[in-house]
Amino acid sequence: MPKSAINLWKQLLSNRQLLAYSFKRERPVLDYIADFMCTELLLIIEEDGLTHDDEEQHLRDQLRDKRLREVGFTVVRYSSWEVLNDLD
Repeated sequence: MPKSAINLWKQLLSNRQLLAYSFKRERPVLDYIADFMCTELLLIIEEDGLTHDDEEQHLRDQLRDKRLREVGFTVVRYSSWEVLNDLD
């Protein structure tokens, strides 16, 4: 996991720190691996590094998010910069 994802996990998502909800790291869902997933909320949190700035990757992310929404998930994306510099 990148440093920013580790930070997000340690500072917010592990050990039910976020409103007592349980998040799991790197979980398979459909044909993808979700960075962080809370099945109770049907919530996926993605931490996007620099590779997600690429236009092709951005289009793949949009398709992925669409497919995940179609099966009931809410997908929230944060950049690695946001996680490292503005986690609040």
